[in-house]
Amino acid sequence: MAEDGLQVPAASVARLPLYLRCLEELCANGVATVSSSRLAELAGVNAAKLRKDLSHLGSYGTRGVGYEVINLTHEIQRELGLDEQSPVIVVGLGNLGQALAKHGGFGDRGFPIVALFDVQPDIVGMQIGDLVVAHFDDLAGIVAHYKARTAIISTPADAAQQVTDDVIAAGITSVLNFAPTVVQVGEGVALRQVDLALELQILSYYQPRSDSERDTKLRLSV
Repeated sequence: MAEDGLQVPAASVARLPLYLRCLEELCANGVATVSSSRLAELAGVNAAKLRKDLSHLGSYGTRGVGYEVINLTHEIQRELGLDEQSPVIVVGLGNLGQALAKHGGFGDRGFPIVALFDVQPDIVGMQIGDLVVAHFDDLAGIVAHYKARTAIISTPADAAQQVTDDVIAAGITSVLNFAPTVVQVGEGVALRQVDLALELQILSYYQPRSDSERDTKLRLSV
């Protein structure tokens, strides 16, 4: 929430993690201050847009100096709710789920994965990293034990909605859905849908066309 009590626009929220990553890299390299133009360049955005985004946090920088890297890092972390750890569970330990579970970067950014769930007999009991896959029937007790509030869903499409309903009933309030289908959540639950095939289709639109495709378009336009 911005310091004036107004909601930060969704588009600005989506860019804050990008700014944070750039700031953390600057911090690691011993950089104390950064100009808006340099930070915008690192983030791949327009400098005016970056200044507008940060103004929602009450961060205007200092003319001729820029932003203090450490202070701005802490401001964004606080705005994103990263000033404390947020335990995460993963449901659905197929290939994608296992890859997500093995990714070590989540914990470093404040989102430690604390539990894994599946229903398949050949997966339940499997050790992945430091965790053993639990049966989904044990969901409620484990969520309560770890006070988890975020779930990553990586199940088959036909199971995703029921799993989403069940994790919410167990106390989950944020869902990151990797299942190849759209799921619905009620009021008070945050949802992000990540469809990798859809992202590839969008990316395909921007790929240079082959000579044959260009020739076809030219013939159709004549």
